[in-house]
Amino acid sequence: MRAVLSKAPGGPETLVVEDVLDPTPKAGEVVIEVKAVGINYPDTLIIEDRYQFRPERPFSPGAEVAGVVEAVGEGVKGVRKGDRVIAVPGWGGLVERLAVKAETVIPIPEAMSFEEAAALIMTYGTSYYALKDRAQLKAGETLLVLGAAGGVGAAAVELGKAMGARVVAAASTNDKVQFALDLGADNGLIYPTGPMDKAAQKELSGEFKLATGRDGADVVYDAVGGDYADPALRAMDWNGRYLVVGFPAGIPSLPLNLTLLKSVSVIGVFWGAAVARDPQGHAANMAELMQMYADGKIKPRVSQTFPLEKAGAAIKALGDRQALGKIVVVVGD
Repeated sequence: MRAVLSKAPGGPETLVVEDVLDPTPKAGEVVIEVKAVGINYPDTLIIEDRYQFRPERPFSPGAEVAGVVEAVGEGVKGVRKGDRVIAVPGWGGLVERLAVKAETVIPIPEAMSFEEAAALIMTYGTSYYALKDRAQLKAGETLLVLGAAGGVGAAAVELGKAMGARVVAAASTNDKVQFALDLGADNGLIYPTGPMDKAAQKELSGEFKLATGRDGADVVYDAVGGDYADPALRAMDWNGRYLVVGFPAGIPSLPLNLTLLKSVSVIGVFWGAAVARDPQGHAANMAELMQMYADGKIKPRVSQTFPLEKAGAAIKALGDRQALGKIVVVVGD
């Protein structure tokens, strides 16, 4: 079978496509014929050895896949050959066939395409865990989303609205803000790109405050980091919750005195670890997300698709922050 491999640390240009042996299912495993692979921010990090996990090389990136069960290992119950499923292996997904633990796969509704399915779990799973479990977002509160047009940001906009919040979307271009508004955001603003000095950060904080209202944001969903973090923190309301989700603009240094003065909680969001530590909670969240999809409250937006041979270009497009919604690699026909 074909596989996209990382053989040495480096950017997307270092990835190669080679033939490797087909997997066979061990006891408790199934083999999935992969149809689509969602591309996520960790894919840009893991190939450069900048992620929390460093798999032994050669390995394939690709953290979430959708496809059809091709083979079932000994002792597997509840999963059959031919089932349409989603899996989140963490890495290894940019291949034609993938072996995973049967207990981790999630059935795909008949109405959901493989491309949509590959764009669902990591982004919506991360954002729902962040908003529901970590921030405990309440109906009527104001949610400020940084990076509102990216995968997790767009999911946060949709989920915030589904949970009854007033959502303010912030992004770097007019097209991205309009995309977030089309997803249901109540208000939006364009923030500058590149490094900001203190004066520019102060000005941006004022724009955040103006967009979120007199009292500021109850919850900030920060999937950007960098120089945007300080202005967002300064624009928060009393007892606000600041969600730390990602750092494509760099790891920020927050002025902790402001957390004291505003009684703000800074909350880390590590969805992958939470799934491993609380599989029952994860299963409940997935069931709720599938119901939201069935009810039309959420719908994964796939902005670009790439063939398996162009997986490096897909990862580069995400790393260059070109995505509106989700980028997906389509495998096979």
